[in-house]
Amino acid sequence: MNRKNLRENCFKLLFCIGFYQEEEREEQITLYFEEPAEEETLPDGTEELLHDPKADVQDMAYLKEKIGQILEHLEELDAAIDAVAQGWKTSRMGKAELSILRLALFEMKYDDSVPVKVAINEAVELAKKFGGNDSPSFVNGILAKLV
Repeated sequence: MNRKNLRENCFKLLFCIGFYQEEEREEQITLYFEEPAEEETLPDGTEELLHDPKADVQDMAYLKEKIGQILEHLEELDAAIDAVAQGWKTSRMGKAELSILRLALFEMKYDDSVPVKVAINEAVELAKKFGGNDSPSFVNGILAKLV
Protein backbone atom coordinates (compact mmCIF):
# COMPACT_ATOMS: atom_id res chain seq x y z
CA MET A 1 0.00 0.00 0.00
CA ASN A 2 1.12 3.54 -0.57
CA ARG A 3 1.18 6.09 2.27
CA LYS A 4 -2.22 7.52 1.33
CA ASN A 5 -3.85 4.06 1.44
CA LEU A 6 -2.10 3.25 4.71
CA ARG A 7 -3.40 6.50 6.23
CA GLU A 8 -6.94 5.84 4.96
CA ASN A 9 -6.90 2.32 6.42
CA CYS A 10 -5.51 3.68 9.68
CA PHE A 11 -8.42 6.15 9.79
CA LYS A 12 -10.93 3.39 9.06
CA LEU A 13 -9.48 1.21 11.81
CA LEU A 14 -9.61 4.08 14.32
CA PHE A 15 -13.17 4.80 13.30
CA CYS A 16 -14.26 1.15 13.58
CA ILE A 17 -12.69 0.42 16.94
CA GLY A 18 -14.27 3.58 18.32
CA PHE A 19 -17.53 1.65 18.52
CA TYR A 20 -16.14 -1.11 20.74
CA GLN A 21 -14.99 -1.51 24.30
CA GLU A 22 -11.25 -1.42 24.95
CA GLU A 23 -11.07 -5.17 25.57
CA GLU A 24 -12.55 -5.85 22.11
CA ARG A 25 -10.15 -3.64 20.14
CA GLU A 26 -7.56 -6.28 19.33
CA GLU A 27 -10.22 -8.64 17.96
CA GLN A 28 -11.78 -5.86 15.90
CA ILE A 29 -8.42 -4.96 14.37
CA THR A 30 -7.94 -8.59 13.35
CA LEU A 31 -11.47 -8.81 11.92
CA TYR A 32 -10.92 -5.61 9.92
CA PHE A 33 -8.32 -7.32 7.75
CA GLU A 34 -10.62 -10.30 7.12
CA GLU A 35 -13.44 -8.23 5.59
CA PRO A 36 -14.10 -8.58 1.85
CA ALA A 37 -13.42 -5.74 -0.57
CA GLU A 38 -16.38 -3.44 -1.26
CA GLU A 39 -17.20 -1.79 -4.57
CA GLU A 40 -19.88 0.65 -5.67
CA THR A 41 -21.35 1.23 -9.10
CA LEU A 42 -21.34 4.94 -9.89
CA PRO A 43 -24.13 6.64 -11.88
CA ASP A 44 -21.96 6.52 -15.02
CA GLY A 45 -21.70 2.72 -14.72
CA THR A 46 -18.09 2.59 -13.58
CA GLU A 47 -17.04 0.66 -10.52
CA GLU A 48 -15.35 2.41 -7.61
CA LEU A 49 -13.44 0.50 -4.97
CA LEU A 50 -14.75 1.73 -1.62
CA HIS A 51 -12.84 -0.47 0.74
CA ASP A 52 -10.13 -3.09 0.35
CA PRO A 53 -8.61 -4.09 3.68
CA LYS A 54 -6.30 -6.67 2.16
CA ALA A 55 -2.77 -5.86 3.23
CA ASP A 56 0.50 -7.69 3.14
CA VAL A 57 2.21 -8.69 6.38
CA GLN A 58 4.39 -5.57 6.43
CA ASP A 59 1.45 -3.19 5.93
CA MET A 60 -0.64 -4.99 8.57
CA ALA A 61 2.22 -4.75 11.04
CA TYR A 62 2.64 -1.04 10.27
CA LEU A 63 -1.08 -0.34 10.72
CA LYS A 64 -1.35 -2.34 13.95
CA GLU A 65 1.70 -0.59 15.38
CA LYS A 66 0.45 2.88 14.41
CA ILE A 67 -3.03 2.21 15.80
CA GLY A 68 -1.45 0.94 19.02
CA GLN A 69 0.66 4.08 19.32
CA ILE A 70 -2.34 6.33 18.71
CA LEU A 71 -4.37 4.47 21.33
CA GLU A 72 -1.50 4.83 23.82
CA HIS A 73 -1.67 8.62 23.38
CA LEU A 74 -5.46 8.85 23.10
CA GLU A 75 -6.08 10.76 26.33
CA GLU A 76 -3.36 13.27 25.51
CA LEU A 77 -4.59 13.71 21.93
CA ASP A 78 -8.19 14.20 23.07
CA ALA A 79 -7.13 16.69 25.74
CA ALA A 80 -5.25 18.75 23.13
CA ILE A 81 -8.25 18.69 20.78
CA ASP A 82 -10.61 19.64 23.62
CA ALA A 83 -8.35 22.57 24.53
CA VAL A 84 -8.76 24.24 21.12
CA ALA A 85 -12.21 23.08 19.97
CA GLN A 86 -14.40 25.88 21.24
CA GLY A 87 -17.86 24.51 21.95
CA TRP A 88 -16.94 21.07 20.61
CA LYS A 89 -15.56 18.58 23.07
CA THR A 90 -14.41 15.23 21.72
CA SER A 91 -17.41 13.58 23.38
CA ARG A 92 -19.72 15.60 21.08
CA MET A 93 -17.80 15.25 17.82
CA GLY A 94 -18.74 12.90 15.05
CA LYS A 95 -16.70 9.71 15.09
CA ALA A 96 -15.35 10.30 11.58
CA GLU A 97 -14.09 13.81 12.37
CA LEU A 98 -12.70 12.73 15.73
CA SER A 99 -10.84 9.78 14.18
CA ILE A 100 -9.39 12.07 11.51
CA LEU A 101 -8.28 14.62 14.12
CA ARG A 102 -6.69 11.96 16.33
CA LEU A 103 -4.76 10.50 13.40
CA ALA A 104 -3.58 13.88 12.12
CA LEU A 105 -2.58 15.17 15.53
CA PHE A 106 -0.68 11.97 16.24
CA GLU A 107 1.20 12.37 12.96
CA MET A 108 1.92 16.02 13.72
CA LYS A 109 3.28 15.31 17.19
CA TYR A 110 4.85 11.86 16.99
CA ASP A 111 5.53 10.85 13.38
CA ASP A 112 8.66 12.62 12.17
CA SER A 113 8.25 11.10 8.71
CA VAL A 114 5.06 13.15 8.12
CA PRO A 115 5.47 16.93 7.73
CA VAL A 116 2.83 18.94 9.60
CA LYS A 117 1.44 20.46 6.39
CA VAL A 118 1.05 16.99 4.88
CA ALA A 119 -0.75 15.69 7.99
CA ILE A 120 -3.18 18.62 7.83
CA ASN A 121 -3.75 18.32 4.07
CA GLU A 122 -4.34 14.57 4.27
CA ALA A 123 -6.72 15.05 7.19
CA VAL A 124 -8.75 17.56 5.17
CA GLU A 125 -8.85 15.11 2.25
CA LEU A 126 -10.11 12.35 4.56
CA ALA A 127 -12.74 14.75 5.90
CA LYS A 128 -13.90 15.50 2.34
CA LYS A 129 -14.21 11.80 1.59
CA PHE A 130 -15.68 10.50 4.86
CA GLY A 131 -17.15 13.48 6.71
CA GLY A 132 -20.10 15.79 6.24
CA ASN A 133 -20.22 19.02 4.26
CA ASP A 134 -18.64 21.08 7.05
CA SER A 135 -16.07 18.46 8.05
CA PRO A 136 -13.14 19.68 5.95
CA SER A 137 -13.29 23.23 7.34
CA PHE A 138 -13.91 21.93 10.89
CA VAL A 139 -10.90 19.57 10.73
CA ASN A 140 -8.71 22.24 9.13
CA GLY A 141 -9.70 24.81 11.75
CA ILE A 142 -8.97 22.51 14.71
CA LEU A 143 -5.63 21.38 13.29
CA ALA A 144 -4.62 24.96 12.46
CA LYS A 145 -5.19 25.90 16.10
CA LEU A 146 -3.10 22.93 17.22
CA VAL A 147 -0.14 24.08 15.12
